[in-house]
Amino acid sequence: QQGKHITTGEGGLCVTDNADYARRMFLFINKAWGYGDAKPDHYFLAPNYRMNELSGAVAAAQLDKLEDFIQRRVNIANAWNAAFADLPGIETPRVMPGDKHTYWKYCLRVDNGALEGGLDALAAKLKDRGVFCAPRYIQKPAFECQVIRDQVTFGQSRFPFTMARAEAVDYSRDKFPGTYDALAHVLVLPLNERYQAEHIQGVADAVTEVVKELAHHA
Repeated sequence: QQGKHITTGEGGLCVTDNADYARRMFLFINKAWGYGDAKPDHYFLAPNYRMNELSGAVAAAQLDKLEDFIQRRVNIANAWNAAFADLPGIETPRVMPGDKHTYWKYCLRVDNGALEGGLDALAAKLKDRGVFCAPRYIQKPAFECQVIRDQVTFGQSRFPFTMARAEAVDYSRDKFPGTYDALAHVLVLPLNERYQAEHIQGVADAVTEVVKELAHHA
């Protein structure tokens, strides 16, 4: 895996100390069939997805390492935050008091007016220096993808869109200004806890050099 903190097959796992949640999750992965109940039934619509034992064993082993993985990522992000703190035209992630950021990715917010060529130029120059990055990340909101835009679900039934109020599935662009604004300014840098000092410093140096170059010409 390249980005996830741990890998557990193609799905994942949920951990809870809430008995009601645990029961609901157990039903959800088992067709909502009440195994062990006096009169079991399919209680609600649910998939038939269960993690295999090998994936579960791998997950269990990784859980013992998770806190260390997270701390390594936090250390890398902190190093980049410090390196980029005074650079013009970019904003580093902010962690609010009481919150904890585990850094699946490392994202910068780019002021397109402060750098010549804006986000696209920054990304292109970083890639020229061997630093992979994703400007605008997913390029478009999920609701612009064909499956939602054209309601391509369960054959041609369009279910469950047909059951919703019209305003609930109205994804007009003007209803989501924050979504489009965020995508227009975000630059995503990949992050992995196994980065070594030279990788961390290399990314920091590349971003610093490119930002200063573009800011000088803006």
